[in-house]
This record gives sequence, C-alpha cells and structure tokens, in this order.
Amino acid sequence: MSPKALARRLQRGDPTTVLDVRNRDEFEEWHVDGRSVTAEQIPAVRFTQAEALDTVDELAEQFADAPEPVVVVCGEGNASDHVADMLSDAGVAAENLETGMEGWADVYLSTEIPHADATVLQYDRPSSGCLASMVVSGDEAVVVDPLRAFTDRYVEDAADYGADIVAAIDTHVHADHVSGVRTVADLEGASVVLPEGATRRGLAYDAELVENGDTVSVGDTELVAVASPGHTSEMTAYRLGDLLFVGDSFFLESVARPDLEEGDAGAPDAARRLHETLVERYADFDGDTRVAPAHYSAQATPGDSGAYVATLDTLRQRLDALSMDTDEFVEFILEDMPPRPANFERIIDTNLGQQPLDDDEAFEMELGPNNCAATVPEA
Repeated sequence: MSPKALARRLQRGDPTTVLDVRNRDEFEEWHVDGRSVTAEQIPAVRFTQAEALDTVDELAEQFADAPEPVVVVCGEGNASDHVADMLSDAGVAAENLETGMEGWADVYLSTEIPHADATVLQYDRPSSGCLASMVVSGDEAVVVDPLRAFTDRYVEDAADYGADIVAAIDTHVHADHVSGVRTVADLEGASVVLPEGATRRGLAYDAELVENGDTVSVGDTELVAVASPGHTSEMTAYRLGDLLFVGDSFFLESVARPDLEEGDAGAPDAARRLHETLVERYADFDGDTRVAPAHYSAQATPGDSGAYVATLDTLRQRLDALSMDTDEFVEFILEDMPPRPANFERIIDTNLGQQPLDDDEAFEMELGPNNCAATVPEA
C-alpha cells in the first residue's frame, strides 16, 4: 500500500489495523494513528524468531478479529515487507506500507474548502497533523502557514490555477515545523508576511509586518488580520469572508497550549490571553463563521468536504473550555499538557531566522506529532 493510499483511507475513516514492527521507543515517539486506526506494535525480530521456530501462525492469530487490511510499517519499508509476506502466508490480509515511515512523512494531501469569494485549498500532512492553506483569486495566490518541505507543491498548485503566489503568511512563529514562507518568497518573489509581534521575539530577517485590522490582498479579495494572542504573543488569525484561518488559536478538538514561548513561568498569563481571544474577541464573529486551524489531532473528523473545518457554533458546543470562566480555563489547559514538540527551541530559532538549517536537517527535526494543543483527545 502506498503512503498516500493509506492517508486517504484514514481520511475517509476506513477501519485499518496498523502493525508497527519498529522498536517500542520508536513507536511510542511517533507512529501512524487516526480515529479509525487500531495500532499494534510487535518488533520485527519477534517475527524473525517465529519464522525460525515455525510459529508465525501463533503471532498471526492475534489479528484474526482485527480490522482489515493489516498494514505493516517500519522505518523504510524493508523489514515490514518481509513481515507482511509472513502474515499473508499465514492467512492474514496484510500489506506492506511502501517506503515506511519515511514515505509517510512525505504525504501531503490537498482538499478544497468551498468559498464564495476565492478558491481555497487546505493542505494536510497526516504524519504530523499540520495544516496549511492557499487562497487563489484571479491570477494571484497567497499561502498561509506553509511548510518548507512542500514549497514546490504550493508553487505547482498555484500555477495549475494560472496564479502566482504574491504573499506567504505565517500566523505566528511556529514551534513544531520549519516554516516555508521564505522559501516560497525566494521561488516566487512573494512578500513574507508576519505578525508585527514577531520582532519582539527576535525576528532576524526582513518581512512585511501586520497588526490587527491590516489586510493582505489577493486578486479581487483580501485577508484581514485578527490579533489572537495566547498560543504565542504575536499569534494572528486571518479572515476571508466567512472563513477564519486561526493558526494555532484552537483546533477542532482542543485549544492551543500556552507554554511554547515563555515556558512554564509565562504559561498562566498566556492562557489568560488565550481565553480573552477565544471567548471575548472571537465572540464578535457570527456563529456560522468557519474555522480552519493549522493542526488537527489523530482523533479529529474532517467535515463533509474532507477538510478540517468547523463553524464557531459547532466548536462552542463541542469544546467545554470555551464556556469556562478565565480561572477555570487556565487551570484546565495547564493541568495535563502533552510533551512539547520535538526540537521546538531550535525550530523556533530557525523560523525567526536566527540560525540556518538545511533541508535535510529541517525534515528530520520536524518528524513526529505537532503537540501544539493543550490537551490530547482520547481515542
């Protein structure tokens, strides 16, 4: 099975068993997951031993009632290929994930978000739950929260629509992935657009800086900046008609974590700012306003279009945190946050332009879950 085919299965919610034959520590750090996934971990060496002892059938028995197919995964697709063959010979509907977790990290899907004023594409990296967007109007395009690893994809897709990318926007200084705003700008001659507050955090390269109410034009329409502090001090959302690109303000199943900029000491104050953003500032928007976040968890369910979008009213009903008072909200999101994203400090420095990072290093550093939410939904 190709990584893209697996990603489409999980996007649809098709029941799938994923057998990871890497070591336990690798599995626990990062593995294929999703709301329809039954994830199992058995190291490849156990299958090698079973093959020598002629006991593969005994290992295969535990998959008798598992959702099919059983997709076998390793780092590069080699050990898993042999395990898939063994399971198939034992009567299990098993398939190898081509190119393994390396190939899984390369998957990048796009889905159109219906919109009256522009063509809007949402990009989905299922290996990390990172989302980006592109807005096309006439012969111009703007990308929001692009990933460096997929710069060519944005340029190619814009060209398919007969458009040139005129601006690359980051809603904030990302901590989980290496930003693509500068590489898009280099390829397309586009403007790099960042929140003005990024300068306070040590921005070390030239960019077009925006504040609340400023606009970014694209063709016959525009994106309006909406200051949304909390996840970070400079966090800025962008409104396109009834669609709000909220970055990491909140997600379809959780709210943002507040500790990646100032650490544990500054997290309570940041959480209060986040509450003000989500409960007070966003109260100015109609409940039918659609929210497009920059991340999603493995348990998130896409909307009818296949994109990860929901209305504010839906999220207000779904997320208990949005009905809490300030003190309750702060206590709730600080109570049990997941580990910080891997390599987050170096990624932040890279995104501020304070240190260089080549493409191979960047790709390796951002592998794994994004962990930008304050809480992780249970399966």
